[in-house]
Amino acid sequence: MEEGKWCYALKNSGLIFWSCNFVVASAVNSEDEQIHPRKWNHDFIGLPIVQPEKQHRPTVTESELREIFASTKGRYAVLFALLAGTGLRIGEALGLKSSDLSPDCRVLNVQRSVWHGQEQEPKTPNAVREVDIAEPLSQLLREYVNGRSGYLFAAASGRPLQPRNVLRALHATGKKVGFHAFRRFRTEALRRARVPEDLIKLWLGHSKNTVTDFYAGGLSKDLAWRQEWCDRVDLGFSVVGLLGLQNVVTTDSTKAA
Repeated sequence: MEEGKWCYALKNSGLIFWSCNFVVASAVNSEDEQIHPRKWNHDFIGLPIVQPEKQHRPTVTESELREIFASTKGRYAVLFALLAGTGLRIGEALGLKSSDLSPDCRVLNVQRSVWHGQEQEPKTPNAVREVDIAEPLSQLLREYVNGRSGYLFAAASGRPLQPRNVLRALHATGKKVGFHAFRRFRTEALRRARVPEDLIKLWLGHSKNTVTDFYAGGLSKDLAWRQEWCDRVDLGFSVVGLLGLQNVVTTDSTKAA
């Protein structure tokens, strides 16, 4: 099917149209509510219903993170700590450059993502965001970024690490999970600490769902409030064993394409 074409199906003597490439949305009124809300009839179109509670969503525990850190070294250990401590998507983390961090490494700016070794726009407009970092992790990052330029997690060529090589390093620790396990760990930590939902959505790059979300958009600019919650949550794991990275070289024994 060519990009931009419309697909259709014939059922019960009626045509059902849907877009193969576009999200169909309704215009909104002055209260930002949809004028023509769209609701799918799953039975009529034969579309299976996704049941989120039955989907497999592996995560990691604090003890498993300790084992991962103890079994990895150099940039991989820092990368895994960053993923668990911020909830970044792997493409966002691999697209980070030293210039994306504030001088004290307490705030990082997500401005790009990396896919198949190429820079691209982040997943959604909400993915372009500021993410606050707890002090223990920011201390680790200050050590790690000292004297570095370009991508924070780069191969010898200076290009971003390939996700498959990072995943190989992760699986070598004996933990057969994907990168989203770190994102789920962070989400659970934020929920346990009862962080306001507005802030969770901001840090994870999730979309605003209600009119109230848009009304409270100014909260994202309140740095003091954000960092107060960030320090209250902390990390949920220790990075003490990862400090002292002065001897970490740019490349290590795990080759990256």
